[in-house]
Amino acid sequence: MTNHNPSNEGIKRQYFAYLAEAQGYSEQSIDAVAKAIDRFEAYTRHKDFKAFHIEQARAFKRDLSERRGRSGEPLSKATLYATLTAVKRFFVWLAGQPSYKSRISYSDAEYFNLSAKETRIAKTIRPARIPTLEQIRHLIQCMPASTDIERRDRALIGFAILTGARDGAIASFKLRHIDIASGTIDHDAREVQTKFSKSFVTTFFPVGDDIRMTLVDWVTYLRRDKLWGLDDPLFPATKVSVGEGLRFQAVGLDRKHWSSAGPIRTIFKEAFASIGLPYFNPHSFRKTLALLGGQRCRTPEEYKAWSQNLGHEHVLTTFCSYGDVSSHRQSEIMRSFAGLPLMPEDATARRTI
Repeated sequence: MTNHNPSNEGIKRQYFAYLAEAQGYSEQSIDAVAKAIDRFEAYTRHKDFKAFHIEQARAFKRDLSERRGRSGEPLSKATLYATLTAVKRFFVWLAGQPSYKSRISYSDAEYFNLSAKETRIAKTIRPARIPTLEQIRHLIQCMPASTDIERRDRALIGFAILTGARDGAIASFKLRHIDIASGTIDHDAREVQTKFSKSFVTTFFPVGDDIRMTLVDWVTYLRRDKLWGLDDPLFPATKVSVGEGLRFQAVGLDRKHWSSAGPIRTIFKEAFASIGLPYFNPHSFRKTLALLGGQRCRTPEEYKAWSQNLGHEHVLTTFCSYGDVSSHRQSEIMRSFAGLPLMPEDATARRTI
């Protein structure tokens, strides 16, 4: 049985080029779209897209809802929605292309829609898991620092909460981009993997001198002790070589950048696991800082400055996307309006969340 259709492959290449060059999709986003379309093609046994019929959409939707993931559980509504939406948008685009618009109508693509109820479930925003500053400080204090790799890992996590930088940027910073004396970071899009390739300068967030010193000590170590230059990576990759038993093993720091942010997420995962805390990804630190800004800022100007320091052009981005109030804190605030005493569970949550 064939696993591809030459005609389909050609039009998909055109669509992916359209997403990249006209819509500004990232490579990662295009890969997700390609995966969704591949699922549809696999179901139809790679029939030509010109032979599309609404019954294919209906049947694919039913089949997808019956599939199970790696855990053995049915695919989530969010996964169904994302997959079907990607395929739907592709067929909407196809309906306007030569050789396809006489065979596919724009309304045909609507048959990929989930029901209104399923769509609401898929779009439900669940409370984000956000670490407290106290948890992050405890993590940094517990991390060992006897080897170069351990010192790097501890400084990396300190840097993440000190700057709010995204993991892709962290992997690409050079020593030239940090000014310890002024406490600033230059997100130079010519060299740093910033979101939307935007350049800006930020200042260290006020999260404590102890956290700041983990970074100061690390930069000083690289510049003074290891004699690294400004073009060397701020957080270098791990050097791997063949050791005993012909097995690969970490032997120190490599004088080059990581090729992706994957190793950074692994460092976070292993660090939290080592002290018995659930995994908080690097991006969750930005949410911690957004909540901290809500507590520290007293004027609109201060909150605007805090928002810009997270790399946001608009305050509402910080306020709406990062400023969620936890359910425990929500309960605590509402009780304070009525002058009611805190419930025992609220008081406990305040100390631990």
